Amino acid sequence: MSDSPRRAHMFVSPQDDPRENGPRLGDERTTLQEFLRCQRLTLELKCSGLGPADLARRSVEPSTMSLLGLVRHMAEVERIWFRVRLSGQDAPRLFQSEAQPDGDFDGAVPDPEVVAEAWRVWREEVAFADRFVAEAPNLDVTGLTPNDGPVSLREVLVHMVEEYARHNGHADLLRERIDGRVGR
Repeated sequence: MSDSPRRAHMFVSPQDDPRENGPRLGDERTTLQEFLRCQRLTLELKCSGLGPADLARRSVEPSTMSLLGLVRHMAEVERIWFRVRLSGQDAPRLFQSEAQPDGDFDGAVPDPEVVAEAWRVWREEVAFADRFVAEAPNLDVTGLTPNDGPVSLREVLVHMVEEYARHNGHADLLRERIDGRVGR
């Protein structure tokens, strides 16, 4: 079986991939942080080199999913889990509201300022989450969910890896539809 010619359109070669060669044989915290770091980098790679129009391009009707919507959504998810549920902050939603429960995707419009804001707040939320994890005494630190009660930092980290992985699958298809680029 030969390699598909589309492999030439991959984002980065394996030897240049920033997601490779991270910590190996780390403890639980290091392992979870590394998997989350790689998932976050994957989202950035899938969005790299695109302008506002392509980032805001919707998948297929009736979906409102776009790469920009995914960035906004993941900023919201990072904020909810780390600032609100684990840290206990009274932090308002970034893009969603009762009136606009899908504001993260619906508001993902092809405007350079909207794109810049999405990346800015996503990076802020990622930085907050990274600081929270680094400063936590252990992974048994708990926060509260509105319906399910206590949740540990360990569970949140696993959930975040799952959340990014699922949405990075969406990002794969969105990016391939935009310019044919594929890859992991």
